[in-house]
Amino acid sequence: MRYMSCKLLLSALLLLNVNAPALATSLQSTVQDVILTNPDVRIAGSQRDSVEQQMEQARSGFFPQADITIGTGWETSDNPTTRAAGYGSRGLNRDEAELRIRQLLFDGYGAQSEFERQRARVNSRAYDTFSTAEVTGLKVVEVYLNVLKEQKLVALASDNLANHQSTYDRILKRGESGVGSKADIQQALGRLALARTNLLAEQNRLQDARSAFINVVGHEPGALEETPSYTDLFPVNLEEATNIALDNHPRLKSADADIDAAREQLDSARALFSPRIHLEIKASDNANLDGINGSNNDAEIMVRGRYNFTGGKDIARRKETVIELEQAREIRDRTQRQVIESIQLSWNAWQTASQQLEFFKVHVDASKQALASYRKQFNIGQRTLLDLLDQENEVFQASINYINGNNNALFSEYRVLAGIGKLLWTLEVPLPQQASTIQ
Repeated sequence: MRYMSCKLLLSALLLLNVNAPALATSLQSTVQDVILTNPDVRIAGSQRDSVEQQMEQARSGFFPQADITIGTGWETSDNPTTRAAGYGSRGLNRDEAELRIRQLLFDGYGAQSEFERQRARVNSRAYDTFSTAEVTGLKVVEVYLNVLKEQKLVALASDNLANHQSTYDRILKRGESGVGSKADIQQALGRLALARTNLLAEQNRLQDARSAFINVVGHEPGALEETPSYTDLFPVNLEEATNIALDNHPRLKSADADIDAAREQLDSARALFSPRIHLEIKASDNANLDGINGSNNDAEIMVRGRYNFTGGKDIARRKETVIELEQAREIRDRTQRQVIESIQLSWNAWQTASQQLEFFKVHVDASKQALASYRKQFNIGQRTLLDLLDQENEVFQASINYINGNNNALFSEYRVLAGIGKLLWTLEVPLPQQASTIQ
């Protein structure tokens, strides 16, 4: 008896768990999860971290460099000293220990320029990470909205099939009672079959949308919440949107940082024409050198200057960096044009979709009212079955257009936000840590 009670309790709990509604997932949480796990974002972040370590390598040029040498072994010497001492060739166990410290004093600011170049590269990669996160976020928005849209279209197609099934059942009964014609039955049957194919097509598109969602997000969509509108955060016009994009877009900021890096690289190349001056400190503790028995110690503090002639290599290097700086500027100009074009296209798409949505809504409302009138008129013989079926199809197509139009309008809003570099900021999704710059 106790076993049966426990079994019944367990079954009830499982039933409750199965019937419990799934927790809905918001767009914000979905984007946030993807930004943390998406391979493209993580790759961009790791590239930024790698360049930061190159900056730390360049930083080492500001600090003293030390060499420690220790050695021991056998040495055979035959020199004037050993011969004068009557040994001729003499072998001794030789020991060496030396510490040499070198501190850069001046190199034409080459070390400083290289450090600044690497720091600019870090910032460029940080903005690349920012840009990759924004692009990835927009991809998440697109697949998220598409799943919601296809779910609505499947529900609409299901309702459309149910309506056609109801119409067919009524026509069939009228035919059986001798009121309707065989042609009406066949006509209703044909429209019913078309409604079934429409539902199958929408179900297939929903599966495609789910597959795209899995590809971008990494898991099944589950229950998705409706997405909010953020038009209250929009710029007042296209001109303001363009100015915000030019000030804030991460791709432009990355291109600006590349110019800074190229400029510092040019300064580093110019430093090759300056002497390198070091403060050098050396101390040694040796024994049995050159066949002379005993210790041989010394210490020195020197300032040494060196100038390297490379047969024109440094001249060519400087010319190369001048060309690379011009190239970085051209890339920046091209990027600016692309950003301007992108925000203009996004803004125009949003305005067009918003205006179309109003008319799509009017079309849906008007066609539904007309359908209600057609059904009353059909029941009293003032409308043919073809009129009724055509109007039902009109409502169906108008509803499809409205759902698609609403999706386009919403997505175009997020495109505008991404175009001005504020998509993640609007969604209150934090940027990856690697998107931070170094001042």
